[in-house]
Amino acid sequence: MKMLICDIDGVMTNGRIWLNEKEEWVRQFNVRDGVGLKLLLKNDIHVAIISGGDSKDVRIRMKFLGIPFVHLGIEDKNSVFEDLLKKTNLKPENCAFIGDDIYDLPLLEKVGAAFTVADAVEELHEKGVFVTKRGGGSGAVREVVDLILKYSTFVKR
Repeated sequence: MKMLICDIDGVMTNGRIWLNEKEEWVRQFNVRDGVGLKLLLKNDIHVAIISGGDSKDVRIRMKFLGIPFVHLGIEDKNSVFEDLLKKTNLKPENCAFIGDDIYDLPLLEKVGAAFTVADAVEELHEKGVFVTKRGGGSGAVREVVDLILKYSTFVKR
């Protein structure tokens, strides 16, 4: 794999959103997932975020992790995916995607390695994609990262 693409809500988080006193959305992220994404970047594997949600907390977290391709507030994930392929000069079969809900289905059907989190909607599990042991926000992203790195030929830790 040359690129991992992740959804945010329900994949990098458990899907819960809090609203603080400033009326800002607040999510909880798993530290091990973040370490995993940094390991991919260190090993020259692209990391991208394509999510329907858009809020300050997500932007701050992705900036902290150094994720170069962050696309938030996206309704048509396929068009962003096509743009990413052009920017990175990759083919769909070189990409992996982790999703959790029906809006992720079109992209899951296009990539070379399709993953869903353990607590994804049943419709995605029925499509024959790889299902993680862990749920969204509970280390599922790290689980996928570890698989990608395990089967890469050279890994920098």
